[in-house]
Amino acid sequence: MNKEDLITSWYAEQTKVDASIIPITIGDDMAQVRAGVDGTLLITTDMLLDGVHFDLASCTLEQAGYKAMAASLSDCAAMATVPVCAVGATALPAYFTANELKELHKGTSRASQMFNCPVIGGDITKWRHADGRFAVAITMLSRVSGWHEPVRRSGARPGDIVCVTGTLGGSLLGKHLSFTPRVNEALAITKAAKLNSMMDISDGLSTDLSRICTQSAVGAILEAHQIPQSKAVRKLADPLGSALHDGEDFELLFTLSEDEYRKLPKLETTSITRIGVITEKLGLHIRMSACGLMPLEPQGFDHL
Repeated sequence: MNKEDLITSWYAEQTKVDASIIPITIGDDMAQVRAGVDGTLLITTDMLLDGVHFDLASCTLEQAGYKAMAASLSDCAAMATVPVCAVGATALPAYFTANELKELHKGTSRASQMFNCPVIGGDITKWRHADGRFAVAITMLSRVSGWHEPVRRSGARPGDIVCVTGTLGGSLLGKHLSFTPRVNEALAITKAAKLNSMMDISDGLSTDLSRICTQSAVGAILEAHQIPQSKAVRKLADPLGSALHDGEDFELLFTLSEDEYRKLPKLETTSITRIGVITEKLGLHIRMSACGLMPLEPQGFDHL
């Protein structure tokens, strides 16, 4: 378990909530809050840092703003919920002016308008010293779709098929600044088939599948030759390793029964690939054509 997951587990243990009001809390991609008798809202927040999640020395503020909003929208996709609105908070370098803020807003607006999810407020503050770097946090609210409950990480069952959308690996060569959150795809998939678990791949397939397995008390076997690799990984020394561990793909990772797998729709915007199976035996494994079945250690991004 990586450092972020250890801290998350500690916070979850300290947090005592009324499940009738807050049915989903720390551990999934979003928390769920019952908003009176009329329904529920789901909420998540993501903070992105210059020098960690993007680099303003090589990307624009518009790209950084787009990524910040798109990453939170991807959390909605991870649980197949419908984005409603967002608020943002930014820590600004001392040199920022109104022009930089307008460029940032252009990026966040471009992402939010794709899903009719307005930014309705937030907070702005500025560092008083010259070495303060840019940071942006987006808090996202969403609602349930109306045809299913939010899909959680903890429902994977032995025998489930493991699937991903799109292709994986090499995101830092460009995709991490321009990806389209799979909100529409998640809603289409869940309308056609019943999923047992799902999340988005932000920290790497190996790490994120490990999270599903840990929360579901199961294991998994991946088939190496079935993992869809992006064109970008062809430029890298270890294409399979990149597809397994790079992260920031923001594709969907989900599990479902064999019967439900047969109901999956043909998506217009991306592919769905079967890459493995959930097992009763704990732990991650990968089947290599040359070496057979091997243990797979989570080696994705660790925020801490």
